[in-house]
Amino acid sequence: MLRGVTNSGNSREFPQDPTSKSHTQLGEGDPSRNFCGTAQRDLPRLLTGFPFPAVPQPPTITKQSIKDYIVDPRDNIFIECEAKGNPTPIFSWTRNGKFFNVAKDPKVSMRRRSGTLVIDFHSGGRPDDYEGEYQCFARNDYGTALSSKIHLQVSKSPLWPKEKVDVIEVDEGAPLSLQCNPPPGLPEPVIFWMSSSMEPIPQDKRVSQGQNGDLYFSNVLAQDALTDYSCNARFHFTHTIQQKNPYTLKVKTKKSHNETSLGNSPAMYRARGITETTPSFMYPYGTSSSQMVLRGVDLLLECIASGVPAPDIMWYKKGGELPVGKTKLENFNKALRISNVSEEDSGEYFCLASNKMGSIRHTISVRVKAAPYWLDEPENLILAPGEDGRLVCRANGNPKPSIQWLVNGEPIETSPPNPSREVAGDTIVFRDTQIGSSAVYQCNASNEHGYLLANAFVSGLDVQPRILGPKHQLIRVIENNRTRLDCPFFGSPIPTLRWFKNGQGNMLDGGNYKAHENGSLEMFMARKEDQGIYTCVATSILGKAEAQVRLEVKDPTRIVRGPEDQVVKRGDMPRIPCRVKHDPTLRLMVTWLKDNAPLYLGSRMKKEEDGLTIHGVVEKDQGDYTCVASTELDRDLAKAYLTVLERPDRPRDLELTDLAERSVTLTWIPGDDNNSPITDYIVQFEEDRLQPGIWHNHSRYPGSVNSAVLSLSPYVNYQFRVIAVNEVGSSVPSLPSERYQTNGARESFFPPTPGGFLGILWNPPLSAYGPNLRYIVRWRRREPRGSWHNETVRGARHVVWNTPIYVPYEIKVQAENDFGRAPEPDTYIGYSGEDYPKAAPTDVRIRVLNSTAIALTWTRVHLDTIQGQLKEYRAYFWRDSSLLKNLWVSKKRQFVSFPGDRNRGTVSRLFPYSNYKLEMVVTNGRGDGPRSETKEFPTPEGVPSSPRYLRIRQPNLEIINLEWDHPEHPNGIITGYTLRYQPFNGTRTGRTVVENLSPNQTRFTLQRSDPISRYRFVLRARTQVGEGEALVEESPALLDEGEGAYTKNQVDIATQGWFIGLMCAIALLVLILLIVCFIKRSRGGKYPGEGGNGNSPNSNGSGIFGNHLVVGNIQVRIGMGIPQISIGLGFLEII
Repeated sequence: MLRGVTNSGNSREFPQDPTSKSHTQLGEGDPSRNFCGTAQRDLPRLLTGFPFPAVPQPPTITKQSIKDYIVDPRDNIFIECEAKGNPTPIFSWTRNGKFFNVAKDPKVSMRRRSGTLVIDFHSGGRPDDYEGEYQCFARNDYGTALSSKIHLQVSKSPLWPKEKVDVIEVDEGAPLSLQCNPPPGLPEPVIFWMSSSMEPIPQDKRVSQGQNGDLYFSNVLAQDALTDYSCNARFHFTHTIQQKNPYTLKVKTKKSHNETSLGNSPAMYRARGITETTPSFMYPYGTSSSQMVLRGVDLLLECIASGVPAPDIMWYKKGGELPVGKTKLENFNKALRISNVSEEDSGEYFCLASNKMGSIRHTISVRVKAAPYWLDEPENLILAPGEDGRLVCRANGNPKPSIQWLVNGEPIETSPPNPSREVAGDTIVFRDTQIGSSAVYQCNASNEHGYLLANAFVSGLDVQPRILGPKHQLIRVIENNRTRLDCPFFGSPIPTLRWFKNGQGNMLDGGNYKAHENGSLEMFMARKEDQGIYTCVATSILGKAEAQVRLEVKDPTRIVRGPEDQVVKRGDMPRIPCRVKHDPTLRLMVTWLKDNAPLYLGSRMKKEEDGLTIHGVVEKDQGDYTCVASTELDRDLAKAYLTVLERPDRPRDLELTDLAERSVTLTWIPGDDNNSPITDYIVQFEEDRLQPGIWHNHSRYPGSVNSAVLSLSPYVNYQFRVIAVNEVGSSVPSLPSERYQTNGARESFFPPTPGGFLGILWNPPLSAYGPNLRYIVRWRRREPRGSWHNETVRGARHVVWNTPIYVPYEIKVQAENDFGRAPEPDTYIGYSGEDYPKAAPTDVRIRVLNSTAIALTWTRVHLDTIQGQLKEYRAYFWRDSSLLKNLWVSKKRQFVSFPGDRNRGTVSRLFPYSNYKLEMVVTNGRGDGPRSETKEFPTPEGVPSSPRYLRIRQPNLEIINLEWDHPEHPNGIITGYTLRYQPFNGTRTGRTVVENLSPNQTRFTLQRSDPISRYRFVLRARTQVGEGEALVEESPALLDEGEGAYTKNQVDIATQGWFIGLMCAIALLVLILLIVCFIKRSRGGKYPGEGGNGNSPNSNGSGIFGNHLVVGNIQVRIGMGIPQISIGLGFLEII
């Protein structure tokens, strides 16, 4: 038995016969669909797979080539025409209205059981010879169907005609258009402009390409003469590019290029003596024009204007708004595109071109016409003897299309008369149809913009009722669900179908039942009492047919206790309940999903009859858990979210900014809080002079911040780290920041004003030679008509405020006292303050040199935007992500400087196999200018770094165990590891063995052939590029192994600095204790076990002023004052 399950909870069982699959397909979809009506349109499709005799059908075109068919001349030509019918149609073609004899042309063939033409040029021939208008005819005994007329054209990509292009002379500021006039291609080529060095011509609102391919300059600048201009045409089918001879411009200017920068600002026009002008239209001409467009295509309106400065373009529609959701501005607002035009888009549109000198408008009257389109397309018609019917063909268009009827490809007016047929304009009426009146009718709707052709057959058919599905079906449905009992049927005339239950005579229709015309019985709500056997009976004047359907109603599947949301800590053992009730006659299956994917049950998860238990829950267990209880007919599900609390991840990407003498701003990126909100951040610092390696708490901040201003002490070399805290605990400390060295305070005189002042400082004279010393400060701008300004000051400095940005000044400072002035001073040249640059480098281009370096080129900024002395260009770049999944990368910003006025450079020391982002700035003495557009680029794979470590363990004399970790920087996809090892004993070495290991392998066991020799191991990781850096280790001698384990980090404790320092401190402490003991003894001190009678030589209390005490070769002198230590010959002297 075959079984199918529907979403509505229905199940059908039926015998395995050729009707089964078709029944399943027919049973789906809209229950109101009429199968007999479907049969009238496409009878063979309906009857496919059913064991009934073939039903006659006139031909129907099922596939054909497009009307305007352009082909590639390098390929064979295929003109498609497929049709169906019974009997199978035969095909013929016309070309240019005449019969096309396929058999006479050896290059042309027709596919078997198809009408598709194949024109083969492998043995030679010209495709152009086969251009023309083709039409396919499909015939059988019951009529003829026609394809549309297919206009076949061969793609063409002609060469550009040779022409001499003279140098074009134009005044600076004047408009200019460079004509393209591409050769006529089929289809039309794509036009673009480049220089002769194949660099694209930059376009903006001043310079842009029109839809006709011409290049328009709203105004010409001197910089436009720095390149030439060549129009290029790219042809679609041949993928070739034709290039026109380049234009060369000669721009006549009033001032030389060096007197001002080549910018595009209003100040530049005035500086270069260019007259500012009001806009005027370069395309279209005049104040108005008209444009016709066909319905359903895109309308493109264009306005290109000249003027100084370059005008801005805005679009409006007269009497209303621009069509909402259909309009798009293109080509720097010079073009307005309206997609899928309809009749409502007709009207007057106008573009407004404006600049500071004025504005003009151009009105475009848009008329929308329409090629014919269907309102009612004729459909196939199957009629029983004596029945009436009609074919309707309604189309609309602008102008309104005319309707022409054809029958079997011939005009209906010249066809044989048919008394049962009446033509009334766009409708044909059939009355009292008889057997043998089958034919294919064509409706041609046409106007001046195109045509539509539709085929519809009329077939007279006499068939007794037939049930198209199986005779006996079993349908199971869940209680209270909607269901449908299918009974597809066919007959001509159309039979009447009735449903009965359990053999009773009452017809089922109404209440809980609805009988559809297609034979289906719909049940709105299946109940237990609806179970039973249902019979469908199809009846006509030619007979009847019937089938039975047995309906079973089942209990629904329900989850009576489902999962609930839980919050647990790492290591807990949560239990997720799922208790199910279901129909006992159906097989139940309970499955679990995690995050909507099947749950893998490992050793920690145990699936039980009424739930799921997780042992030792970890962070990856967090997510949505769904219990799915399902049977053959239905299913139920319940979902809950399991939250696992954990300590937060450590902060990352620490960055120091706003560096000052006594403060710095520390910024970090918070780690994942692991479902427990971060409450605090602890900032710690370490300095490398007094207590290197020891971290101290600096400050504590709320968990809502990710930056802090830290107060600093002078002369400390700081580095910082951050710890995140939540209610579960503290995170691992972040990686340390960069170090920052604070210095002493510096005197600051000039305020940090961005430009706008001139600071003058000088050295005072060595002697004033009189009272009341003062200075006369004079300054003026360094220009022919600059006037002197002066100020008398007392100090050796002066600030001139409100100056232009970075302009030269002539400066004099003359000393004066009450006896007179000093000699006339020299004149010095100084500059006023700089400000940040105003412009960013443009046209930044990146070329990848290798896996770690790129080459940069850019267009330099204009000099008048630097606002100071150009210092350098900078490329800021950062690693945005790795091309390897789940590999965390630092996004710290770095920069490379390119000193001087240059337009190219190289960035190196990049990480391979990564995505980078890059921005360019120009820098002067004030700082960085605005950033350029962010560029993204990937780096290719490189060779990996060395593995993180290589551990060598020798548990016995026979084997050596190696263990390693993956490289810290894979720099690509690791394809494996190469391990080379070689035995050695003193100066003697053995043969080198090479092992190629898999990328997931991190262990290796070596069977020793010689228990005395040591081994040298060289381990490298590999990518597709090659082997990476080597990690070299040697196995230790067995006498030094201790417990038989060796790692790279083992060291000799006796050679460590901390151990030597500790031993020295202990020795010094013992020595001081001995000295104190002798001093105390000389003063009469007592020791444990010794009597204290006070008769010591120093018991009088004056021992502190005693002379000296000699102990071995150590002489101790005691006197008043601060002790001083000096080292003598063989003794330590304390004075």
